[in-house]
Amino acid sequence: MPDRTLNHFTFLRFSQAHAELSTQARQEIHTDLLAALRKAAERVEIYQVFPARGDVDVLVWCACSGDGPEALASFLTAFAQAINPFRRYLNATDALFGLTRPSPYVPGKKPSGINPLEGNRQRYLTVYPFVKTSGWYAMSREARQGMMNEHIKIGREYQEVDQMLLYSFGLQDQEFVVVYEMEDITGYLQLVNELRSCEGRRFTERDTPITTGIYHPAEETLALWR
Repeated sequence: MPDRTLNHFTFLRFSQAHAELSTQARQEIHTDLLAALRKAAERVEIYQVFPARGDVDVLVWCACSGDGPEALASFLTAFAQAINPFRRYLNATDALFGLTRPSPYVPGKKPSGINPLEGNRQRYLTVYPFVKTSGWYAMSREARQGMMNEHIKIGREYQEVDQMLLYSFGLQDQEFVVVYEMEDITGYLQLVNELRSCEGRRFTERDTPITTGIYHPAEETLALWR
């Protein structure tokens, strides 16, 4: 896996125009849409969101290498070209994106516990924006490291839950995008509950909205709206 990958999450809702199409027409649009998206990124996954949220039907996760100054511009242009022909049938309610990088708090650690470009996807995915308070950045490096050590220790107790942290400083309103994958939601619930009591939690300004997606192969996810 490259040291830096670009990951983009688009939250989509099917329009009334889509609902009024015939089953065959919807199938053709889904096939063409998926083919276009797969030309825009190295890997594309489409997750079922509704009815976990009422304002989002599906979540599109696009991943590609983030190396090189042209990587972001090339992807965003390719993604727009891929999805724009289908905008009559799809409403984008939100988008989150960022780049992976090695953690400054765990020297030598790979940039992500999740490999966005290879491997099997797990049953559940959660994605949310994350913003720290200004007080966090005003503290010394040593103070922040101490609180992150507690956070990291708790995370290591839940080996069945994988995480990916994306950096979005200056690119969107949030500073990070936090992504989790897991087969069983129970361990993830316990992990998040335990992290709420960490010392560093006092320096969280925002970590919502949270979106939960259910994994199916992309064709099967789209077939739910056929």
